[in-house]
Amino acid sequence: MIQVLGCCFIESQRFFWQVLSSLAIMGLSTMWTADEIAQLCYEHYGSRLPKQGKPEPNREWTLLAAVVKIQPTADQACDRSDGPVQVTKEVVSMGTGTKCIGQSKMRKSGDILNDSHAEVIARRSFQRYLLHQLHLAAALKEDSIFLPGSQRGLWKLRPDLLFVFFSSHTPCGDASIIPMLEFEDQPCCPVSRDWASNPSVETSDNLEAPEDKRKCEDPESPVAKKMRLEPRTPGGTAHCQSFGSQEKGPNPPNVSSSNLTAEELASVTGMTPSGAQVMDVYRTGAKCVPGEAGDSRKPGAAYHQVGLLRVKPGRGDRTCSMSCSDKLARWNILGCQGALLMHFLEEPIYLSAVVIGKCPYSQEAMQRALIGRCQNVSALPEGFGVQEVKIQQSDLLFGQSRCAVQTRKADSPGRLVPCGAAISWSAVPEQPLDVTANGFPQGTTKKGIGRLQARSRISKVELFRSFQKLLSSISEDKWPDSLRAQKLATYQEYKEAASTYQEAWSALRKQAFGSWIRNPPDYHQFQ
Repeated sequence: MIQVLGCCFIESQRFFWQVLSSLAIMGLSTMWTADEIAQLCYEHYGSRLPKQGKPEPNREWTLLAAVVKIQPTADQACDRSDGPVQVTKEVVSMGTGTKCIGQSKMRKSGDILNDSHAEVIARRSFQRYLLHQLHLAAALKEDSIFLPGSQRGLWKLRPDLLFVFFSSHTPCGDASIIPMLEFEDQPCCPVSRDWASNPSVETSDNLEAPEDKRKCEDPESPVAKKMRLEPRTPGGTAHCQSFGSQEKGPNPPNVSSSNLTAEELASVTGMTPSGAQVMDVYRTGAKCVPGEAGDSRKPGAAYHQVGLLRVKPGRGDRTCSMSCSDKLARWNILGCQGALLMHFLEEPIYLSAVVIGKCPYSQEAMQRALIGRCQNVSALPEGFGVQEVKIQQSDLLFGQSRCAVQTRKADSPGRLVPCGAAISWSAVPEQPLDVTANGFPQGTTKKGIGRLQARSRISKVELFRSFQKLLSSISEDKWPDSLRAQKLATYQEYKEAASTYQEAWSALRKQAFGSWIRNPPDYHQFQ
């Protein structure tokens, strides 16, 4: 009798999760809107993040990114109505920031943040959240987002959960190369598929005239020199040369006009199908990596070549950090969890959607940068694949964005500059906040570098420490096979031992991202 009841319970549980799973994969537009996601993130920024690390009023601006968990309410499993799906939305990680460090400041101890762009901070904060949830799962806590997988030591995401990535601005790099049409007179007007039929324009004094842009192409012109001091690209980054040792492998095919959408073709030819003149393109400060075809740097709309891998600029010192467009494209195939956490997961943790705040925007450019460049990648390990992530834009402007601050600043004296600090927030019970500058906790002195208190909680070494803490909380007989096969010690060894993740990463590099710049192995030998 007990055995029969147990079987019935298991079947009812399975049916419950199947129903919730089917609800979770229903049309995302019935569950939330882009404006709802943006508003939730803006409110979270205002109420949960400290004043420390935020921009100085009327003088500084920043970028915001976050991961939002979306979950159908429990009563949806019993509700058979045809009405909209009711969901709960919760910010589980958030990041702000606009900076990244140069190559000369990188450290082999893993205790510095190389890349502090908001998107990267939000993703690393998300990894911290996932580690906490795995701790809950290993302790058999019912409120974890994970369920036991089919193999020993592995976990899988509850099927009723979705994760949406929010960014207040288009990611730097390929997604920020956007046509600038002749009727546009300000930088916050979205450039989308319906621009020809609905060319809504707002007024703003924050405009870089096309003639100034062309002057900037002469590196010795006064305008170009000013631009190097005060960047005016969509990502708010300055121009610099790309560099670095790169992964050897075949280069991806060049982007040709036959593969371009109407807007992308317009950015090259200078004319849209309807005859509207493309005056220029919004520039990205990210520069092509060695091995890529490179930008033409011709005046006007032909300045950039689209579809290429790019590296983020630094202030004088070159960086090893790939653009946020490139990183989001990578996460769309490999997942957001990274190599370490893949040891404990049956499948990667993918984003279901990406929402962008009000800013210069092109649906085609976003689609190309995040999905199109990798859409033909094949022969991936089981569980990995190119995701058809939904991409949407909100009409809500981030109050601390460059555009918003510039509008409020009006004719106030002084130069508008990006905020030098970065804020990390994770939905974890202990010390959820982390404020950094130049890759270290804000206030760290040169003398203090190297000490435990001088480590960001989302630095490589601290996330590795949290991973090891999780591993030590689990009895060895319950470890996943990937961690039982060999004795591992260093960060690099643990990453390389995640064989399915490394196989997927290798396939992505060989088929699409052959010029990806990778940090030398000696930067990952810490324990």
